[in-house]
Amino acid sequence: MITQIYEIQNPHEAERCINAKVDHIGSVLLSQEDWQQPMIKEVMQLSSGTNVKNSIIPLFIEIETIYSVLDYYRPHCIHFCENLTDVNRNQQNLDKVILYQSKIKAKFPEIKIIRSIPIPQQGCFPYFPSLGIAASLEKVSDYFLTDTWLSQSPVNGYIGITGQTVDWEIARNLVQKSNIPVILAGGLSPDNVYSALIRVAPAGADSCTLTNQINSEDKPIRFKKDPLKVQKFVQEVRRAKQDLLIKGW
Repeated sequence: MITQIYEIQNPHEAERCINAKVDHIGSVLLSQEDWQQPMIKEVMQLSSGTNVKNSIIPLFIEIETIYSVLDYYRPHCIHFCENLTDVNRNQQNLDKVILYQSKIKAKFPEIKIIRSIPIPQQGCFPYFPSLGIAASLEKVSDYFLTDTWLSQSPVNGYIGITGQTVDWEIARNLVQKSNIPVILAGGLSPDNVYSALIRVAPAGADSCTLTNQINSEDKPIRFKKDPLKVQKFVQEVRRAKQDLLIKGW
């Protein structure tokens, strides 16, 4: 079972994650104009020669720039997390997204594509089009990652970094119907990841916001991981994996 931790932006935190036995380390490129980040390249290089995989989320989609990003960083995975619904929560036309990912797979076949699938919070929108979006994008993706859809997301046009849990029942349905691995994300912490994994039985678990350090106002500090939380998160994922195996997972 994969343990994935975002947002790792410097080699010091990458080393801590590697030492904590994290399987996947994810970084974020915040700007198309400033996409060359030597510190993040060091993060990519640190995992070379280890069993740790690395991934990059670009908060931009211009394809020529994405090609340059992949040439420069050579990550194991590229992770796309745009919001794929309209203002009325309907599935967008995904033809352009399918073509876009197809072009990237053709040019960089060795780099896996992670695609975030929007899922609302528990009980909010039971007929949300998560499964339809996934079905449309399965053939051009290598992993799905669930993440929490909010009507007003922290980063406009993208899903994620909300600290809010997804509807685990929708996530479980996605896991059961998907032909590619599904990583569970969305509001996962060391305190709830075990329960989430036992309920959903995905291929892995991802954490960002709730493994961060906390400031004086008890709010997560972006890009600053709490090493003890990361260690406990990994331990809880391993514990869930063992218990799922006992149950025949």
